[in-house]
Amino acid sequence: MKKQLHIAYIVSHYPHEAFGDDGGLGTSVYNLVEKIRRKDCYVSVFVYGQKKAFEIHEDNLTLYSILDSNHAFLKFYFHRKQIEKFIKEKIKTTGIDVLEAPDWTGITAFMHFDIPLIIRFHGSDAYFCHLEKRKQKLKNYWFEKWAIQGANAFIAPTAFAGELSKRIFKIKDKEIQTIHYGLSIENFQNDNPGKFEKGVILYLGTIIRKKGVLQLPGIFNLITQDFPEAHLVMIGGDSYDIETGSASTWELVRQQFKDEKQVSYLGKVPYQHVKEHIKNAHVCIFPTFAETLGMVTIESMALQKPVINSNIGWSQELIEDGVSGYLIHPENHSLYAQRIKALFDDTTLATNMGKAARVRVEQYFDIEKIAQQNIDFYQRMVSRF
Repeated sequence: MKKQLHIAYIVSHYPHEAFGDDGGLGTSVYNLVEKIRRKDCYVSVFVYGQKKAFEIHEDNLTLYSILDSNHAFLKFYFHRKQIEKFIKEKIKTTGIDVLEAPDWTGITAFMHFDIPLIIRFHGSDAYFCHLEKRKQKLKNYWFEKWAIQGANAFIAPTAFAGELSKRIFKIKDKEIQTIHYGLSIENFQNDNPGKFEKGVILYLGTIIRKKGVLQLPGIFNLITQDFPEAHLVMIGGDSYDIETGSASTWELVRQQFKDEKQVSYLGKVPYQHVKEHIKNAHVCIFPTFAETLGMVTIESMALQKPVINSNIGWSQELIEDGVSGYLIHPENHSLYAQRIKALFDDTTLATNMGKAARVRVEQYFDIEKIAQQNIDFYQRMVSRF
C-alpha cells in the first residue's frame, strides 16, 4: 500500500483562530494546506515564536505551536536550534517526508534535517532590499544565505522572484521551480459585480514605503481635481518608516492629501471582512515597489475588480496590461490617475476588465491546480533524496 505523503511547513504566522488573523505568507500557506490535506496528503504546520505551546489535530492536519526562545545569549542561534530539535522529534515520530520553510531572515540557518528541505521564495530581506535599493543588515544576509545553502530545492511564486533570488544568493546546481500562489476560487464569488460604490478606490496592504503608499496622495490628489466625490479607502497595519525614522508611515501619508476627509484609513480589518470591502470598491490599486506576487491583487481580480498594479517584474506574470488590469510604474502618478479616471468614466470598461481578471485567476491561480503542482514537486524531491 502506498504511503500517504506527509508534508510539513515552518511558518511564523498562520490564519487559524488559535493564532489570530494573518495576511501574506500565512494566508498563502493556509490556502495551500487546506487544499493539499484534502488530496490524500497529511500536513503538519510548525508555527514558531509563540507564547504558548500546544497542538491542534484536524483531518489530515496537525498544527504545532512552538514557544518563543527565552535565551538571553545568542538567541538567533539557540532559537533556531530549539525549533530544529522540536521538528526533528516530530519527523521521527510522525514520519514527515518533506519540509518547507520561507526565505525571510533565514529561519532554517543552522538547521539540518534527514529529509528534503525546500525553501519558498516568498520574499527574503535581501530580495526586498535589492528592489528598494537599500542596504541590508549583514547578519540578515548571512542567515538567509546559510539557510539557502542548507536547502535541497526552491519554489518561487513568480519566475521574476526565482531569477532575482538566484542572482542575489548565487544559487548553482539546485532546482528552482516556479509555482504561483493560489486561492480557492469557490470562496471568491461576486454574484453582482456591477454593484459597487462609484468612485471608491481601495488600497489593501501594509502601510509601508515599499508598498508604494507614499505614492497614493500624489495619485489621489490628481483624481479629485476631476472627481471631487472620489473616496480612497486604505486597509492594512501601520508600520515604522525606514527612511525617515517615523514611527507611523500613515502619518507621513496622511499629511500629503489635499483633503483628508476624502480618505478613510481603517487600519487592520479581520480577514473575513476584507472581501466585502473589495466588492464595494470601484477600483483596487497596488502601486508597490517590492513584491513577490501579492495575494490581495489576485483576490481582488477573483472578485472581478479592475486592478491597477505596478509594472515592475513580478506583476507582469499576474496581469495582462490593458486586458485583465493595468500595469503602471508607481511614480507615474499622472498615468495612474488617468487610468482610474477612465474606469470611473466607463462602467463597461471597468466591468469587462473585472471579468477578464476573474478569467485570468481561474486560468493561472486556481488552488486546485496549484496544490497538485506543489504535491508533484514534493514527491519528486522525496524520490530523489
